[in-house]
Amino acid sequence: MLSSVRSFAVLIIVLASVASPVFGKFKANDPVTLWVNKVGPYNNPQETYNYYSLPFCSPSKNGAHKWGGLGEVLGGNELIDSQIDIKFKKDVAKTVICEIELDAAKVKQFKDAIDNSYWFEFFMDDLPLWGFIGEVLPDRNRDNKHVLFTHKSLVINYNGNQIIHVNLTQENPKPLEEGRTLDMTYSVKWTPTNTTFARRFDVYLDYPFFEHQPAHPTLQIHWFSVFNSFMMVIFLTGLVSMILMRTLRNDYAKYAREDDDLETLERDVSEESGWKLVHGDVFRPPQNLALLTAVVGTGAQLATLVLLVIILAIVGMLYIGRGAIVTTFIVCYAFTSFIAGYVSGGMYSRHGGKKWITSMILTASLFPFLCFGIGFILNTIAIFYGSLAAIPFGTMVVVFVLWAFISFPLALLGTVVGRNWSGVPNNPCRVKTIPRPIPEKKWYLTPSIISLMGGLLPFGSIFIEMYFVFTSFWNYKVYYVYGFMLLVFVILIIVTICVTIVGTYFLLNAENYHWQWTSFFSAASTALYVYLYSIYYYHVKTKMSGFFQTSFYFGYTLMFCLGLGILCGAVGYLGSNLFVRRIYRNIKCD
Repeated sequence: MLSSVRSFAVLIIVLASVASPVFGKFKANDPVTLWVNKVGPYNNPQETYNYYSLPFCSPSKNGAHKWGGLGEVLGGNELIDSQIDIKFKKDVAKTVICEIELDAAKVKQFKDAIDNSYWFEFFMDDLPLWGFIGEVLPDRNRDNKHVLFTHKSLVINYNGNQIIHVNLTQENPKPLEEGRTLDMTYSVKWTPTNTTFARRFDVYLDYPFFEHQPAHPTLQIHWFSVFNSFMMVIFLTGLVSMILMRTLRNDYAKYAREDDDLETLERDVSEESGWKLVHGDVFRPPQNLALLTAVVGTGAQLATLVLLVIILAIVGMLYIGRGAIVTTFIVCYAFTSFIAGYVSGGMYSRHGGKKWITSMILTASLFPFLCFGIGFILNTIAIFYGSLAAIPFGTMVVVFVLWAFISFPLALLGTVVGRNWSGVPNNPCRVKTIPRPIPEKKWYLTPSIISLMGGLLPFGSIFIEMYFVFTSFWNYKVYYVYGFMLLVFVILIIVTICVTIVGTYFLLNAENYHWQWTSFFSAASTALYVYLYSIYYYHVKTKMSGFFQTSFYFGYTLMFCLGLGILCGAVGYLGSNLFVRRIYRNIKCD
């Protein structure tokens, strides 16, 4: 118990430090650091490189590096001190940073960067600044002329002793010509503002896009999608209630009659069909029990994890810190591994499983190793391209240590507790020795069709939110409307449970008792439709190109869809399990 309390305290401390980044308070003439971060093609968000990979003039001595946490490194950030002389509240007239002597190689590098719309990212007091390297201008003698922006004008707004906003303007474009020397300059102007420190990040939030304010009455898509999904919940819960209260009630009444004459009883038995006939097989252990318990346990963990991270994002405004969401997700994943072990261990034991160590190892390592496999391929590509997206070896060690010394032991502990506290078989019906043959049914009542159809309505409930999430991740928008995400997530869970219950009922009525994997895949197929939508989004909504960006886009999306599929599949199975146990509880199981 003491170790659990300590672990929880460590988690709270880590999350508090992530959710509340420390910003500077300055005195007059205190040095203010301008951090350079990365450059890359604007249309390819993941294809980023070190700022000094282009032949900009680097500091005279090695600049200090700033490490902002695990999530920042995984996000492809590498902040380096530019060593540009900036002091709090001290204006700087146009000043030369350095000179660039253009040779053929440098001209080619800059031109290639401009042709690919390279942008850069700086940070000052954790406020991001963006700009383009240069542009292509029409020329009378030639088709076009490449120019490089040589002056950076910084206008910094302050309130008291804190920096509120930084505006960067690119000026003084100069043509890129071999043999020419360019003076790279900067200027700084400090202006007071009444904006409070608490509102300093508002300028980065696209309110009209995400929330569709009343000033934009034609763009009420976000609210409409939530309302549409809510109506879907009402419809599906009504449908499930009708099945439970009407159809099953009539079945119970006919099945439980004891005072009928022999002729009526024989007629009922001859007419009897559907879910009641498979009561002796419906609780038969499914094939690949260890794998099913592993994915259900992992899915239960992921559902808890997503709910926890969304709540922390709402409370702690995690979107402010670089990589804060990723760091929180990884740390919370490690500490919620107990849930995966508990659900998996109890389920495996209730079904009479004997190889519980195999089940435990699968539960603890299946999803992390799937992500590691995808990440390894993407990391190899990033290393080959020399991109900042490549994960350093030290970061890999940190992630492995979190898994090996926190996640894995907690999964083991959860498995032991689950086996001992909830591992006693308590099926309402006894399983018969000889399996009942499954009759031939219509094609639309087969497990594969039910599985494919089961994901359509859950996908419809999150379709619009997927657009906002994809646009935020791939198109440089800060996603901050986690209240919307919480609503959509709850709706997704309810819709998934309802749809899976209906599919399970149809399957059992078709006298097919292999409902366990079918209920899982019926819910998990939501991820298939999300991945198909991602293909559409890539080709229609983005201008991404190249092997690097394409690999990262579909690799990250595959990782996301695997997690979503496991999460939805587990929710669908657990909901169907409660439904099946409920309907067989009141019938006579001989």
